[in-house]
Amino acid sequence: MTDPIDRRQLLRAAAAGAALAAGWPAWAQPVAEAARPTVSGEDITLTIARQTMTIDGRRSAAIGINGTVPGPLIRLREGQRVRLTVVNDLDVASSIHWHGLLLPPEMDGVPGISFPGIPARSRFVYEFPVRQAGTYWYHSHSGFQEQLGLYGPIVIDPAIPAPALREHVVVLSDHSRMTPEAIFRRLKLQPDYFNRQKQTLAGLAAGRDQPLADRLEWGGMRMDPADIADVTGSTYAYLVNGHGPADNWTALFTPGEPVRLRVINASSMTTFDVRIPGLPLQVVAADGLDVRPVTVDELQIGVAETYDLIVTPQDRAYTLVGESVDRSGMARATLAPRAGMVAAVPALRPRPLATMADMGMGGMGAAGDMAGMDHGAMAMPAAGDCPPEHAAMGHCTPPAPATGAPMPMPMPMPAMKHGMRDFANAPQVKRDPSVQTIAPMPADRTGEPGQGLGDAGHRVLVYRDLVAAAPNPDVRAPSRSLDIHLTGNMERYMWSFDGEKMSDRMAPIPFTAGERVRVRLINDTMMGHPIHLHGHFFDLVTGHGDHAPRKHTVLVAPGGIVTFDLTADAVGDWAFHCHMLYHMAAGMMRVVSVRPAGEAA
Repeated sequence: MTDPIDRRQLLRAAAAGAALAAGWPAWAQPVAEAARPTVSGEDITLTIARQTMTIDGRRSAAIGINGTVPGPLIRLREGQRVRLTVVNDLDVASSIHWHGLLLPPEMDGVPGISFPGIPARSRFVYEFPVRQAGTYWYHSHSGFQEQLGLYGPIVIDPAIPAPALREHVVVLSDHSRMTPEAIFRRLKLQPDYFNRQKQTLAGLAAGRDQPLADRLEWGGMRMDPADIADVTGSTYAYLVNGHGPADNWTALFTPGEPVRLRVINASSMTTFDVRIPGLPLQVVAADGLDVRPVTVDELQIGVAETYDLIVTPQDRAYTLVGESVDRSGMARATLAPRAGMVAAVPALRPRPLATMADMGMGGMGAAGDMAGMDHGAMAMPAAGDCPPEHAAMGHCTPPAPATGAPMPMPMPMPAMKHGMRDFANAPQVKRDPSVQTIAPMPADRTGEPGQGLGDAGHRVLVYRDLVAAAPNPDVRAPSRSLDIHLTGNMERYMWSFDGEKMSDRMAPIPFTAGERVRVRLINDTMMGHPIHLHGHFFDLVTGHGDHAPRKHTVLVAPGGIVTFDLTADAVGDWAFHCHMLYHMAAGMMRVVSVRPAGEAA
């Protein structure tokens, strides 16, 4: 909600406080579903301005669009042309990026790359053809405005109408009453400032924390296994469509009818674990593109990802839970057949602890398991001799799925060592204080549940479950390969690609128009990173051949490897970055430059 507190809201907040005093949770107080502001057509005006928003009865400073947070739903149709006039009423420059949309680079909305930004008290007209259908979103790419509320959903209907379903757009986000500048300053001064779930003596005694031997090993390495999220529920409220848990945003349905939920993670820093207890989730689209339906009970959604889910609720209320990955809080909403109904809200689950696999140890056990092991002779197999077990560990590149032709790779690869900062394992990484660790044995973790969900006890979506509904448009074997290391120094809160930050003014990563390239993202850090490439979709290499899932954003697990095949089919300069807002601000961003064939980079 974005209006100032009125009498009804004050009464609701008072009732929530009374409920707490009586032993009932504040979020047991339902709020009926409100009509979502929607704009559509070929000529749309969006106005960016400062405002306040009210979350669970508390006012907070915000930046909204057309007076709302999230901004209005933009509803378009595939094949149309749209003209979006963005009016910036702020006293600083602003921008809007159309996340996941395929459009000319000058319309992409990233200041300093191929777009000048929108100066204060001025306007900019975005105009482009709508080339796709599905669930997307938009957000500012200027400073920390996204954290303050400058984001909103996009739904693009297919050119050929599909069978109509009742649908609800579910925008997950995080919001703080602390300014984003203050949050970033605290992270730079003390990166674990917001972590209120560290290991304790009581946790050791109760078995909630690491065993003593492991704890001593991790302490000796100056690694904190409870460091799962940079910014937590200690300062964040977790929202559904701008509503806090006590607001209880409610969506209605008719019992027994299928309902499409368009779930968008529009947060700045939060990976969410989404489930609806008692209701299976049929995943039918990822990042806007259709996939073969797969039924799960829970999914982890990285920042900037979208998933479309089909659910078939019965005549009862259900709780939609968006639990933060570190279990420090949750977003909550209700699905109900009638207004005013509520369902039980599950308690937060125990917070996860990082493992040796999260340190890039390839899924090995306790830290002590590494002692005395000599792995200096573990040479990398040739690309054409890549057994599945080695491919799964990231020790070699399997043949391209479309043709079976092996990928050309420089051989022999350097021997692997288990030093946590052994640059021999990543010779292209810049030797810099910003690089705290190099993962000794990073592994392909796309077949594993997301961090903290390995023992969920029910079906959890993994990337390898995703299979494109239609054949991929380009099934050529890649002509070259490229490794990109995700690097950082948590103690100094510095983030980068290959040890190089955007502020280093590095040359763009070059591609030639039309070429097919295999890219490996190797996460040398203990944090998950949602990596987004503007202007393109890429094909995840997860064993599905010409039906590889196509995405624009992928969450790379700690110590993990994600491989994708990219067709560089959009000439221009494009942003390539981690979608954790403060990771991007701290340096984890580069420019990808796609040049016409024959033109020098």
